Amino acid sequence: MANAVAIIPARGGSKRIPRKNIKMFHGKPLIAYSIEVALASQLFDKVVVTTDDEEIATVAKAYGAEVPFLRPKVLADDFTGTGDVIDHALDVLKKQGENYDYVCTLYATAPLLQKEYLISGFEQLKNSDAVNAFSCTSMPFPIQRTFKLNSDGRCEMFTPEYYTTRSQDLEEAYQDAGQFYWKKLGSVSQEIMFGKDSIPVILPRHLVQDIDTVEDWRRAEVMYEVLKEVR
Repeated sequence: MANAVAIIPARGGSKRIPRKNIKMFHGKPLIAYSIEVALASQLFDKVVVTTDDEEIATVAKAYGAEVPFLRPKVLADDFTGTGDVIDHALDVLKKQGENYDYVCTLYATAPLLQKEYLISGFEQLKNSDAVNAFSCTSMPFPIQRTFKLNSDGRCEMFTPEYYTTRSQDLEEAYQDAGQFYWKKLGSVSQEIMFGKDSIPVILPRHLVQDIDTVEDWRRAEVMYEVLKEVR
């Protein structure tokens, strides 16, 4: 089996939901769900949490992840991209003598993550010439009929030519699910993640919820409770 590492970014300075990554969610710290699914998938040689925070590191280790280094503060501000954080983690691991064929970035805020989709993404990527495989889901409403508010607070359609088009006649659109991102290391691509070098792993909408605000958190809690009842 190819060498694969899971890397979970989890900085300590979340603003809108303080200490979000280790806030208790249905009896466990939020980050525990991503760690446990990664371990249960049996896909990875190592599950690594990259954090700048000692408390997060302690929690991550308690749930089975490894924290072989603390991320420098310069890579833990509001402006550092996930790509830079993952590159730093891979570079540190390489200096420690560890090289991998695949890396999977897992977000710490994905309590609805299911291992079968994680496995599917890996299998599809491994057996293809693609560079990436990532979680996505269908949009709940046709994007062609969405609108914005103009400077006067009035409505303005993004694509008014579709105002009278029936929903069933419009092309379906998809969005990033924000759960996992597989990458085939050593492959060169000039494409963005949402480009031709990526395989979309399509999740049902009831398994997808961003957790950026308090409202998001409450919705995710309800969705998780329902998921437990139907499984």
